[in-house]
Amino acid sequence: MSKSTVEQIRERFDGDVERFANLETGQSATIDAPLSLALIAGAASRVTPQATSLLDLGCGAGNYSLKVLEQFPGLNVTLVDLSRPMLDRAVERVSRATAGKVIALQGDIRELQIGDSQFDLICAAAVLHHLRAENEWHQVFAKLYAALKAGGSFWISDLIEHTDARVQSLMWDRYGSYLTQLKDAAYRDHVFEYIAQEDSPRPLMFQLDLLRSVGFNQVEVLHKNSCFAAFGAIKAK
Repeated sequence: MSKSTVEQIRERFDGDVERFANLETGQSATIDAPLSLALIAGAASRVTPQATSLLDLGCGAGNYSLKVLEQFPGLNVTLVDLSRPMLDRAVERVSRATAGKVIALQGDIRELQIGDSQFDLICAAAVLHHLRAENEWHQVFAKLYAALKAGGSFWISDLIEHTDARVQSLMWDRYGSYLTQLKDAAYRDHVFEYIAQEDSPRPLMFQLDLLRSVGFNQVEVLHKNSCFAAFGAIKAK
Protein backbone atom coordinates (compact mmCIF):
# COMPACT_ATOMS: atom_id res chain seq x y z
CA MET A 1 0.00 0.00 0.00
CA SER A 2 1.33 3.44 -0.92
CA LYS A 3 1.23 5.85 2.00
CA SER A 4 -0.75 9.09 2.09
CA THR A 5 0.91 12.16 0.65
CA VAL A 6 1.59 15.25 2.74
CA GLU A 7 -1.36 16.94 1.04
CA GLN A 8 -3.72 14.07 1.89
CA ILE A 9 -2.62 14.15 5.53
CA ARG A 10 -3.11 17.93 5.61
CA GLU A 11 -6.63 17.59 4.21
CA ARG A 12 -7.63 15.04 6.86
CA PHE A 13 -6.45 17.22 9.71
CA ASP A 14 -8.04 20.34 8.21
CA GLY A 15 -11.38 18.64 8.84
CA ASP A 16 -10.65 17.41 12.37
CA VAL A 17 -9.96 20.63 14.29
CA GLU A 18 -12.83 20.39 16.77
CA ARG A 19 -11.78 16.98 18.06
CA PHE A 20 -8.19 18.07 18.61
CA ALA A 21 -9.28 21.30 20.30
CA ASN A 22 -10.41 19.37 23.39
CA LEU A 23 -7.62 19.08 25.93
CA GLU A 24 -9.20 16.06 27.60
CA THR A 25 -10.36 14.01 24.62
CA GLY A 26 -8.43 15.38 21.63
CA GLN A 27 -5.96 12.51 21.67
CA SER A 28 -8.36 9.81 22.83
CA ALA A 29 -7.16 7.37 20.15
CA THR A 30 -3.78 7.50 21.88
CA ILE A 31 -3.48 5.26 24.93
CA ASP A 32 -2.69 7.23 28.12
CA ALA A 33 -2.67 10.57 26.28
CA PRO A 34 -3.47 12.64 29.41
CA LEU A 35 -0.67 10.90 31.32
CA SER A 36 1.83 11.52 28.53
CA LEU A 37 0.78 15.17 28.38
CA ALA A 38 1.33 15.57 32.10
CA LEU A 39 4.63 13.68 32.17
CA ILE A 40 6.13 15.65 29.29
CA ALA A 41 5.10 18.98 30.80
CA GLY A 42 6.44 17.90 34.19
CA ALA A 43 9.72 16.57 32.79
CA ALA A 44 10.23 19.73 30.74
CA SER A 45 9.78 21.89 33.84
CA ARG A 46 12.24 19.83 35.90
CA VAL A 47 14.89 19.38 33.21
CA THR A 48 14.72 22.82 31.58
CA PRO A 49 13.39 25.15 34.30
CA GLN A 50 15.00 28.19 32.68
CA ALA A 51 13.01 27.76 29.47
CA THR A 52 11.67 30.84 27.73
CA SER A 53 10.88 29.37 24.28
CA LEU A 54 8.96 26.34 23.00
CA LEU A 55 8.69 24.80 19.55
CA ASP A 56 5.52 22.69 19.28
CA LEU A 57 5.98 20.48 16.23
CA GLY A 58 2.76 19.07 14.76
CA CYS A 59 0.95 21.26 17.26
CA GLY A 60 -2.58 20.41 16.13
CA ALA A 61 -4.96 22.64 18.05
CA GLY A 62 -2.30 23.38 20.67
CA ASN A 63 -2.92 20.86 23.45
CA TYR A 64 0.74 20.18 24.24
CA SER A 65 1.61 23.87 24.27
CA LEU A 66 -1.27 24.52 26.66
CA LYS A 67 -0.10 21.77 29.01
CA VAL A 68 3.51 23.00 28.97
CA LEU A 69 2.30 26.56 29.57
CA GLU A 70 0.77 25.41 32.85
CA GLN A 71 4.39 25.02 33.98
CA PHE A 72 5.81 28.01 32.03
CA PRO A 73 3.08 30.66 31.74
CA GLY A 74 5.26 33.22 29.97
CA LEU A 75 6.82 31.10 27.23
CA ASN A 76 7.32 32.31 23.69
CA VAL A 77 5.70 29.60 21.56
CA THR A 78 6.36 28.66 17.95
CA LEU A 79 3.61 26.46 16.54
CA VAL A 80 4.24 24.25 13.49
CA ASP A 81 1.62 22.23 11.65
CA LEU A 82 0.66 21.19 8.13
CA SER A 83 -2.93 22.32 8.65
CA ARG A 84 -3.84 26.02 8.58
CA PRO A 85 -7.18 25.49 10.41
CA MET A 86 -5.30 23.61 13.15
CA LEU A 87 -2.74 26.40 13.39
CA ASP A 88 -5.41 29.07 13.57
CA ARG A 89 -7.14 27.31 16.44
CA ALA A 90 -3.82 26.70 18.19
CA VAL A 91 -2.87 30.37 17.94
CA GLU A 92 -6.26 31.37 19.34
CA ARG A 93 -5.98 29.01 22.32
CA VAL A 94 -2.27 29.42 23.07
CA SER A 95 -2.34 33.24 22.82
CA ARG A 96 -4.85 33.27 25.67
CA ALA A 97 -2.54 31.14 27.83
CA THR A 98 0.79 32.96 27.54
CA ALA A 99 2.11 36.47 27.96
CA GLY A 100 4.84 35.54 25.50
CA LYS A 101 5.02 35.82 21.73
CA VAL A 102 3.16 33.24 19.61
CA ILE A 103 4.40 32.46 16.08
CA ALA A 104 2.66 30.08 13.65
CA LEU A 105 4.51 28.30 10.84
CA GLN A 106 2.56 26.22 8.36
CA GLY A 107 4.58 23.53 6.64
CA ASP A 108 6.44 20.24 6.71
CA ILE A 109 9.32 20.05 9.19
CA ARG A 110 11.37 18.31 6.50
CA GLU A 111 11.29 21.56 4.54
CA LEU A 112 10.89 24.34 7.11
CA GLN A 113 13.91 26.37 8.20
CA ILE A 114 13.78 26.71 11.99
CA GLY A 115 17.33 27.90 12.66
CA ASP A 116 19.97 26.85 15.16
CA SER A 117 19.95 27.33 18.95
CA GLN A 118 16.51 28.93 18.87
CA PHE A 119 14.47 26.98 21.44
CA ASP A 120 14.75 25.78 25.03
CA LEU A 121 12.02 23.19 24.59
CA ILE A 122 10.73 21.18 21.65
CA CYS A 123 7.76 18.84 21.80
CA ALA A 124 6.51 16.58 19.03
CA ALA A 125 3.24 14.77 19.70
CA ALA A 126 1.84 12.22 17.24
CA VAL A 127 3.73 13.74 14.29
CA LEU A 128 7.06 11.99 13.74
CA HIS A 129 5.34 8.76 12.73
CA HIS A 130 4.60 10.51 9.41
CA LEU A 131 8.29 10.40 8.50
CA ARG A 132 9.08 7.76 5.91
CA ALA A 133 12.63 6.74 4.93
CA GLU A 134 15.37 6.37 7.53
CA ASN A 135 17.29 9.34 6.09
CA GLU A 136 14.23 11.54 6.76
CA TRP A 137 14.19 10.46 10.38
CA HIS A 138 17.88 11.28 10.72
CA GLN A 139 17.52 14.63 8.95
CA VAL A 140 14.61 15.74 11.14
CA PHE A 141 16.17 14.60 14.42
CA ALA A 142 19.42 16.36 13.50
CA LYS A 143 17.51 19.54 12.58
CA LEU A 144 15.67 19.52 15.92
CA TYR A 145 18.89 18.90 17.84
CA ALA A 146 20.47 21.89 16.11
CA ALA A 147 17.41 24.06 16.81
CA LEU A 148 17.72 23.50 20.58
CA LYS A 149 19.78 25.78 22.75
CA ALA A 150 22.47 24.21 24.93
CA GLY A 151 20.77 22.60 27.93
CA GLY A 152 17.46 22.40 26.08
CA SER A 153 15.23 19.34 25.92
CA PHE A 154 13.20 17.55 23.24
CA TRP A 155 10.08 15.56 24.17
CA ILE A 156 8.18 13.08 22.01
CA SER A 157 4.82 11.35 22.47
CA ASP A 158 4.02 9.02 19.62
CA LEU A 159 2.83 5.80 18.10
CA ILE A 160 5.65 3.26 17.94
CA GLU A 161 6.15 -0.21 16.51
CA HIS A 162 8.05 -3.21 17.81
CA THR A 163 10.94 -4.91 16.08
CA ASP A 164 9.74 -8.47 16.72
CA ALA A 165 6.56 -9.24 14.74
CA ARG A 166 5.25 -11.45 17.54
CA VAL A 167 5.54 -8.65 20.08
CA GLN A 168 4.05 -6.18 17.60
CA SER A 169 1.07 -8.51 17.15
CA LEU A 170 0.53 -8.68 20.90
CA MET A 171 0.70 -4.91 21.33
CA TRP A 172 -1.53 -4.31 18.31
CA ASP A 173 -4.14 -6.65 19.75
CA ARG A 174 -4.01 -4.71 23.02
CA TYR A 175 -4.42 -1.43 21.15
CA GLY A 176 -7.35 -2.86 19.20
CA SER A 177 -9.04 -3.87 22.44
CA TYR A 178 -8.53 -0.35 23.82
CA LEU A 179 -10.13 1.25 20.75
CA THR A 180 -13.07 -1.17 20.83
CA GLN A 181 -13.70 -0.42 24.50
CA LEU A 182 -13.33 3.31 23.85
CA LYS A 183 -16.08 3.24 21.19
CA ASP A 184 -16.70 0.08 19.18
CA ALA A 185 -15.21 -2.31 16.63
CA ALA A 186 -16.07 0.02 13.75
CA TYR A 187 -14.04 2.78 15.36
CA ARG A 188 -11.13 0.36 15.87
CA ASP A 189 -11.23 -0.58 12.20
CA HIS A 190 -11.40 3.10 11.19
CA VAL A 191 -8.33 3.98 13.27
CA PHE A 192 -6.41 0.96 12.02
CA GLU A 193 -7.28 1.90 8.44
CA TYR A 194 -5.89 5.43 8.64
CA ILE A 195 -2.80 4.27 10.53
CA ALA A 196 -2.07 1.80 7.74
CA GLN A 197 -2.66 4.51 5.14
CA GLU A 198 -0.82 7.43 6.77
CA ASP A 199 1.68 6.30 9.36
CA SER A 200 5.13 4.71 9.35
CA PRO A 201 6.14 4.51 13.02
CA ARG A 202 9.55 3.28 14.14
CA PRO A 203 10.53 1.33 17.27
CA LEU A 204 11.25 3.16 20.49
CA MET A 205 14.81 1.78 20.58
CA PHE A 206 15.43 3.01 17.03
CA GLN A 207 14.41 6.52 18.06
CA LEU A 208 16.43 6.50 21.28
CA ASP A 209 19.50 5.38 19.34
CA LEU A 210 18.84 8.06 16.73
CA LEU A 211 18.59 10.76 19.40
CA ARG A 212 22.03 9.75 20.65
CA SER A 213 23.48 9.55 17.16
CA VAL A 214 22.52 13.15 16.30
CA GLY A 215 24.20 14.47 19.44
CA PHE A 216 21.99 14.14 22.51
CA ASN A 217 24.05 12.89 25.43
CA GLN A 218 21.08 11.87 27.59
CA VAL A 219 17.77 10.18 26.72
CA GLU A 220 14.85 9.40 29.00
CA VAL A 221 11.77 7.16 28.66
CA LEU A 222 8.87 8.64 30.60
CA HIS A 223 6.15 6.11 29.77
CA LYS A 224 5.29 3.24 27.45
CA ASN A 225 1.99 1.40 27.07
CA SER A 226 1.28 -0.93 24.16
CA CYS A 227 2.08 0.89 20.88
CA PHE A 228 2.62 4.32 22.43
CA ALA A 229 5.53 5.92 24.26
CA ALA A 230 6.52 9.24 25.78
CA PHE A 231 10.25 9.92 25.84
CA GLY A 232 12.82 12.63 25.35
CA ALA A 233 16.40 13.81 25.21
CA ILE A 234 18.53 16.53 26.75
CA LYS A 235 21.16 18.59 24.95
CA ALA A 236 24.40 19.14 26.88
CA LYS A 237 25.05 22.62 28.25
